[in-house]
Amino acid sequence: MTQNLKPDANSAIELEGVSKFFGRFKAVDNLSFRVKRGSITGFLGPNGAGKTTSVRLMLGLLRPTEGHMSVLGHDGGIMRDRIGFLPEERGLYRKLSAIETIVFLAGLKGVGSGLAKKRAMALLEAQGLGKFANEQIRNLSKGMSQKVQLIATLVHEPDLLLLDEPFSGLDPVNQQGLEDVIRSAADRGATVLFSTHVMAHAERLCESVIMLARGQKVFDGTIDEVRRRGHVLLRLWGPLDPSSLAQLPFVIGVEVLGLNQGRDGSEGFVLALSSGANAANTLKAAFSQGLPITHCDIKEPTLHDAFMALTDQNSANSITAGE
Repeated sequence: MTQNLKPDANSAIELEGVSKFFGRFKAVDNLSFRVKRGSITGFLGPNGAGKTTSVRLMLGLLRPTEGHMSVLGHDGGIMRDRIGFLPEERGLYRKLSAIETIVFLAGLKGVGSGLAKKRAMALLEAQGLGKFANEQIRNLSKGMSQKVQLIATLVHEPDLLLLDEPFSGLDPVNQQGLEDVIRSAADRGATVLFSTHVMAHAERLCESVIMLARGQKVFDGTIDEVRRRGHVLLRLWGPLDPSSLAQLPFVIGVEVLGLNQGRDGSEGFVLALSSGANAANTLKAAFSQGLPITHCDIKEPTLHDAFMALTDQNSANSITAGE
């Protein structure tokens, strides 16, 4: 059953009950969500979750098999001149120079050559590529080429940026630069939706996230809300054995995950606490049983932890916590 989404002027993207079949395979399964105008939203999930197919639907490159969607208030694809799209599969004309490439692609979006060249040079300078403006793409490094393609995505100053795995293949310095570009685009009022399977980028950049697994939405909300869906991990250290922890699960919401060994060779156990459990009560129960606990620590859930809690291991095995 689809959710009934009423038109919302504050939404840049709206999907209602959208599904996409390829033959008998359902790549996207009954997706319904909104992306707020001016926001930075992470579109998260493991490889094969349906992220790229969903982005292509938003662009109008594919049509939904079922459901309805609108982008910038219109059916997907109609407003392409107001959209900047960075595909996962990078590709530029290798014999064109960086500046020629950007000006050419800007022209396809309706930007005159004079204005396009002025904007392109400003963006190239900002990305440290000013002196390479006249170098052919084939003479640039992979990272430089990706920056040129990113600039081509931004040069027409789009209202909506759709970035498909934008951090793929970038070194940490260039990843930080791309994060700065994304923030700058949002600061000028653009809406940014980027797909990724690297949780750390979304955790640093996003106001909200949409999580997919097997083509279905498993979460849609703010970073703080999704973190609360993960488990707090309580680690108890000392000369403990499995039998000594046998009574701990009687504390509501506690699961003994297993043995954990510290760098100094000491052994402890990791306990997963659900939202209904309390670390203080769990420790009190452990001490009441006379467990020889020497110390403990608590790890608050990250975005990665939350995803692992919202989907099974087989779906999440390609999720990366950070780089």
